Amino acid sequence: MLLDPSHDPALTSWVASAQAVGTDFPIQNLPYGCFRRIRRAGPAEPWRIGVAIGDQVLDLAAAAQAGGWSAEVAALLAPLAAGNLNAVMAQGSAARRVLRSALQAALKTGSAQQPALAPCLIAQADVEFSLPCTVHDYTDFYTGIHHATAVGKLFRPDNPLLPNYKWVPIGYHGRASSLVVSGTPIRRPNGQFKLPGTPEGAAPDFGPCRRLDYELELGAYVGRANALGEPVAIGQAGEHLFGLGLLNDWSARDLQAWEYQPLGPFLSKNFGSVLSPWIVTMEALEPFRVPFTRPEGDPQPLPYLDSAENRAGGALDIQLQVRIQTAQMRAAGEPAVALMQSNYRDAYWTLAQLLAHHTVNGCNLNPGDLLGSGTQSGPQPGQGGSLLELTSGGKQPITLPNGETRTFLQDGDTVELHAWCEREGAARIGFGPCSGVILPAP
Repeated sequence: MLLDPSHDPALTSWVASAQAVGTDFPIQNLPYGCFRRIRRAGPAEPWRIGVAIGDQVLDLAAAAQAGGWSAEVAALLAPLAAGNLNAVMAQGSAARRVLRSALQAALKTGSAQQPALAPCLIAQADVEFSLPCTVHDYTDFYTGIHHATAVGKLFRPDNPLLPNYKWVPIGYHGRASSLVVSGTPIRRPNGQFKLPGTPEGAAPDFGPCRRLDYELELGAYVGRANALGEPVAIGQAGEHLFGLGLLNDWSARDLQAWEYQPLGPFLSKNFGSVLSPWIVTMEALEPFRVPFTRPEGDPQPLPYLDSAENRAGGALDIQLQVRIQTAQMRAAGEPAVALMQSNYRDAYWTLAQLLAHHTVNGCNLNPGDLLGSGTQSGPQPGQGGSLLELTSGGKQPITLPNGETRTFLQDGDTVELHAWCEREGAARIGFGPCSGVILPAP
């Protein structure tokens, strides 16, 4: 683990809310997001980059103008002030560490920059968010072996995992244009599907999806690019990864069942995927690395997917949770309730393995490209990362505390994803919420 003074749990900030119990954004985190102040009248402000600290956002455009930075840090702040996070993502880990160190020094208790930077803070409640960076390409992987097994059992009880699963990180290319930021409503999609009992050879039905689902995922953002034709070795993958956010890859299960053969997901997946507004950097996640291991008897990764560093700390201990608030709950003033909880350390493949595999054929990745983790379910009953698992394909409805039941999502349902890291000897950090409400089909 590349631990340094920036991970010191005793480090505090002059921003009081950064010390609040349970905050996602202490000074040890400092995730990046793209925001602007909410304006009720007049022209909208330009988008710019900020870092989250407590319940505030440090406006890096204003902070850059406030001065007090070294020439190196000022040069790194310039594209962020213009709303361009991709430019910093492209520079690699050394530049990120310089910027992280400078921002921490400026925000820590006793900093001489406090008088100049205090006016640069904006309450998160007073801003709106865009996607944190420009995402040109999106690949969704299938690293949750417990999800893959549970879903496989629904369709192939005798052979839930296909033979290649434990040898190759499975993925498909998604649609970057329909990635949206947390808080964006999602319209129930229309499409083709086969109703139960439809005779063989009969025409499919068409209309609003009847089996709408969420998927609990993490999204990894690529930092430094690799050239076309030049693979990234697993030992260098960390230099090409910038950070993580939450990803809800909404899924139309009935459309998916009809269309996915022979080429995989299409309209069942590209009607909207929600990302959390903050990117938690790989540097902030270093204290939560854990060994990557395979169950006894499972094949070990091929050499290009294996390294001593990946074995020692390639996995990440990240707690994951899904909550739901129905329209009826919202009308009654009732908060969202937890549906499940799992941990990313149970993923079958690490981030370094995903990046190494994605590029081994010479595929070029660019700053801001997104790698979805696939649904992150746990090994225990009730830890399914989708309703498809929690309801056994819709056969066993879930009863909510207010008496409502769900097999799949209904219009008006809001789904929230949450994630956080905590362990002894480290400050707790979180990802902020990733939420979306379901609207009726057009």
